[in-house]
Amino acid sequence: MDRFRGKTAIVTGAGTGIGLDIAESLHREGASLVVNDIDESTLYAISQKHQSDRLVTVAADAALPETGYHLVEQAVHSFGRLDIIVANAGITSFGSFLDYSPSEFRSVLDLNLQGSFFLTQAGCKQMVEQGDGGRILLTSSVIGIQAAPQLTAYAMTKAALSMMARNLVAELSPHKITINSIAPGATLTPRTRLESADYEGEWSRIVPLGRVASTKDIADGALFLVSDEARHISGQTLVIDGGWTCVSPFPNSQ
Repeated sequence: MDRFRGKTAIVTGAGTGIGLDIAESLHREGASLVVNDIDESTLYAISQKHQSDRLVTVAADAALPETGYHLVEQAVHSFGRLDIIVANAGITSFGSFLDYSPSEFRSVLDLNLQGSFFLTQAGCKQMVEQGDGGRILLTSSVIGIQAAPQLTAYAMTKAALSMMARNLVAELSPHKITINSIAPGATLTPRTRLESADYEGEWSRIVPLGRVASTKDIADGALFLVSDEARHISGQTLVIDGGWTCVSPFPNSQ
């Protein structure tokens, strides 16, 4: 359980769901953490639960470029260094392509892409200065791999994050920084429960392994990619979907 002892990590979008499980798993395995979410109440609950000198919460909008720089400054101020970034903050936005508005489009791009881009930029500058490498993890999605109705803008951003990980290999590898992404499939979270009255049942029937993912399933994959065990893996997207992308049915197609 000391896999991340002495490491400092930033996790955005960590108030609930996948981000929360990644953050708590890193903390449980010894990491010092800067935990970010836009919802102050969720961060307060996390700080009250853990009451740890290895955990700092920052309520801020992860879509803003300046937030990424602030989070990195907070990590260095609180813990002296930065080793891991998990750029997890993002939104899912459903809507018909023919009716989708510029404001809806901009909000998805700002959080899913702009926020991840500039947090990664800020973190990598710090890692380069430190001189001993680091780990970057982006949160893509299976919807960045397979087409889905009503999710064009969201799918574009998630595909772009996977390409960001591939493209940055050229610039970051000389600095011993790895960058990868995870692509979760159907995962049971507070948000996805609101998508359908029987989200778990509908998706469990069409996922080849017979169940939706838990947030722990996703967190376990994430922690592998930011650990020393993944030291020679970079530019990759790890799909965590119970085999769904191999067959790709949707609930309403059954």
